[in-house]
Amino acid sequence: MDVLAKRLLERERHLYNAPLMVSRRASLHTLGCRLNHAESAVLGEGLRRKGFELVEFGRPTDLLVLNTCAVTEDAERTSRYLIRKTLKHSPHAFIAVTGCYAQIGLERLTREAGIDLVVGNQFKLDLPSYLPPADELEKRRSPEILHTKTLSRQDFDLPYFGEPDSTRAPLKIQDGCNAMCSFCIIPFSRGHERSRRLEDILEEATGLAERGYREIVLTGVNIGRYVHEGHDLCSLLRRLEQVNGIDRIRISSIEPTTVGDELLDLLAGSSKFCPSLHIPLQSGDDGILKAMNRRHTVKAYVDLIQRAVAKIPQLGLGTDLMVGFPGETETAFRNTVSVATDLPFSYFHVFPYSPRPGTAAVRMKRTVPSSAIGKRVEILREIGQAKQLAFHHRQIGTTVSVLFETGAQEGLRHGTTPNFTRVAVAAADDLHNQIKPVTITAATERWAIGYIPHHQPAAMPVISC
Repeated sequence: MDVLAKRLLERERHLYNAPLMVSRRASLHTLGCRLNHAESAVLGEGLRRKGFELVEFGRPTDLLVLNTCAVTEDAERTSRYLIRKTLKHSPHAFIAVTGCYAQIGLERLTREAGIDLVVGNQFKLDLPSYLPPADELEKRRSPEILHTKTLSRQDFDLPYFGEPDSTRAPLKIQDGCNAMCSFCIIPFSRGHERSRRLEDILEEATGLAERGYREIVLTGVNIGRYVHEGHDLCSLLRRLEQVNGIDRIRISSIEPTTVGDELLDLLAGSSKFCPSLHIPLQSGDDGILKAMNRRHTVKAYVDLIQRAVAKIPQLGLGTDLMVGFPGETETAFRNTVSVATDLPFSYFHVFPYSPRPGTAAVRMKRTVPSSAIGKRVEILREIGQAKQLAFHHRQIGTTVSVLFETGAQEGLRHGTTPNFTRVAVAAADDLHNQIKPVTITAATERWAIGYIPHHQPAAMPVISC
């Protein structure tokens, strides 16, 4: 009996022997990164095993599990707002908070009215086991706290596998970061680098394929640092390539210092590996990069991108840019504008600097006025929108492979290409989880627009840019 069969048998035994429990409603809401969403899939499976019926967030519920983010102050503020919002329509709901805000914002959360359980990241994936039985769920006078300041450094397995809520299934391979960028709270909220055991990853990937998922997206905090028993990221990719049924393997955000020629050659040499990379730059000024404690220079980054594009001509390339870091002069910002303009990005995300207590940057002086930060964000976002539109325009007249998502948006079915182009077609049929050829005929900033050859299209709706 293979490993997957054993796990399925164990799951059936667990369900068969589980005591009969009253079905109660549970709502699970996720903020932040793709890694959080991957972990929420595991939490959802745990809630179902506990006897809860999962309901859409915003509907009346008996339990809210909030998987939080702490990358910015806005993310923390949103978490508190969502708790209060839930208690308005479900005043007796049991509120359990986990994730990065639960790890680093414990003192603030314990002062927030209505929270019943706070679970730090060390215990996050086991949260369902700490809940009362569904029929004993009730509000508490003060929250129970499950929290440690330090997190394990050991390689890990997942307790069970969840059901992704997206056609493109996130697959967690790594957690934690040792880089200590001066602006970043993640090493404090997620701990030191550690990797998931190789066989556990392959087992989940096999299960996803057997359940019909066509694409997996490798997620983690610093996935380029994956290592387990002699296997690095490239070794893992070669093993995943052999999993039958998976058509696409996509890499999520990856640090520039961990992208070598071996990885680029892998992406260029197999149709399973998506020609798509998201490589954070943060700043186009070497002085700011040094103050950020980033481990690359502008020249090293530019050289990497030039090699990547040369090896992978159809590469979809994204990045992160931070604006308003302490000490960012107008000259430093213009250096970022120059690099962002010159490099062949298909899109980028622009973030205003957010001071995080506990990070080195919060002690830095020469802060940038908020008015200047706002103007700089707008300048870069306009450049990013123009680049995305140009990227879509370049694909007009080509026929691309599109994996379609669930449902329709503004009367259009939408999906993604291997190089991470968002594509929309007018189609009456449900195309969920199907890979179809699409001929691109038009473009907006949001989408490349096309049609499926030999497919009867629906009436084309009015499309907003």
